[in-house]
Amino acid sequence: MKKPSPSFIWHAGPAAWGSALIAGFGCALPLLLGLFSGHPGFFWASLGAFHAAQANPMHRLGMLRMLMLCILGACSTGLGFWAGEHYQSSFILFAAFGLLLAWLQRFGKETGKFAVSLVICLSLGQSQLGLSSLHNPNAVAVLFILGGLWVMLLAFGLRGLHGLRMWPYMPRFISIIKVLMRHSQSLPQTQWRLHALSCTLALGLCALVVNLTNVDRGYWLTLTVLATLQVGFYSSLQRALLAILGSLSVAVLLILLGHSLQSPTLMVSLLLPLIILSRAWQANHYGLFMLQSILCSVLLAECLALDWHVPEVRLLNSLTGVAVALAVALLIHGLQRWLQHRLSRQLPSTE
Repeated sequence: MKKPSPSFIWHAGPAAWGSALIAGFGCALPLLLGLFSGHPGFFWASLGAFHAAQANPMHRLGMLRMLMLCILGACSTGLGFWAGEHYQSSFILFAAFGLLLAWLQRFGKETGKFAVSLVICLSLGQSQLGLSSLHNPNAVAVLFILGGLWVMLLAFGLRGLHGLRMWPYMPRFISIIKVLMRHSQSLPQTQWRLHALSCTLALGLCALVVNLTNVDRGYWLTLTVLATLQVGFYSSLQRALLAILGSLSVAVLLILLGHSLQSPTLMVSLLLPLIILSRAWQANHYGLFMLQSILCSVLLAECLALDWHVPEVRLLNSLTGVAVALAVALLIHGLQRWLQHRLSRQLPSTE
């Protein structure tokens, strides 16, 4: 008797140790330099290195994806840093990125993973404005690109060790568009529009709350909400509540971990093996990949922090994020029920 195929796979294929070592070395150099020098610019370089290392340089589109993550991630970080002082710009920018997130999620999990990295960069750029001596968004973007280019240099070395071309042959652009359009047609229009509304509204509200309240480390708020923005979560209120509670639980565990260590050296020594293992067994499932990326990005932003003796700010931001996510979930669920009721009333009249 043939065994049923599993519907859930954590990781597709063997562990990607080459990409894991690239991620580890790519993040280790700027983190150690930041640890010994105390300069805030090394954080942005380590963030660029981490996000560029999410692509697998051995794959056919790996180097192209790495380059796009490097360039577009730098643009997202710089835009978030620039909009951090203006609540109107932040609201419009985060709402636009929420719509972009929903639009790219429609074309499949790989494009959705790409969008998640851009939203994380945008959120960290906005929230890091008042936490360091850097005040120039162009400098932040350049430092991000330098970290990404360092990882790309390591990726070229890995391809050379395997005897591969430095830049792989690219498939035809028309073929990529056909595959993406095939993915987009599998999602119902009404469901996608509700999801797009939830992403746009949730991220816009997060930016507005962070700017108007002027809280420190607002990425705890935004990334708590981001972890709940997945296609189909708001079609069931129970699934939305479970996602919100799961996001809050992970945030609380991270806060407890940082508060118990209270040492940048220990945080860095814990983070680097976590990045290596996370990249070696990168989740194939979209939701778990989002959780991995958010977890490592938050630890990157917090590993050099010296204020872990005051965890109340981080906990308050996470609870505020839960409140925003819950309000959006209730609103979208109520709107979906209203649309279903309206459709059921129109069906008898058409018959």
